[in-house]
Amino acid sequence: MTAIYLLFILMLAIFVGFELIRKVPATLHTPLMSGANAISGITVLGAISIAGKGYEEWATWLGAAAVLLATINVVGGYMVTDRMLAMFKKR
Repeated sequence: MTAIYLLFILMLAIFVGFELIRKVPATLHTPLMSGANAISGITVLGAISIAGKGYEEWATWLGAAAVLLATINVVGGYMVTDRMLAMFKKR
């Protein structure tokens, strides 16, 4: 029964996220991405807490994968943001 609720929440989040992003003007996509990457930093902290606990082996591997992917997302996002801000600096 809880799996159905979780699946419903996942589908609702996908739909709402898609609708929100679709309505954002193209000029705001990069700042929105920067904010999403900052939130991904919070994901890193949550994933570290899961990966370090004594859960089952699959949960530890899943937490480690989440740490890796969220870290790549954060670093890449900050690199893109830095390049975007460099375009506005005077030479």
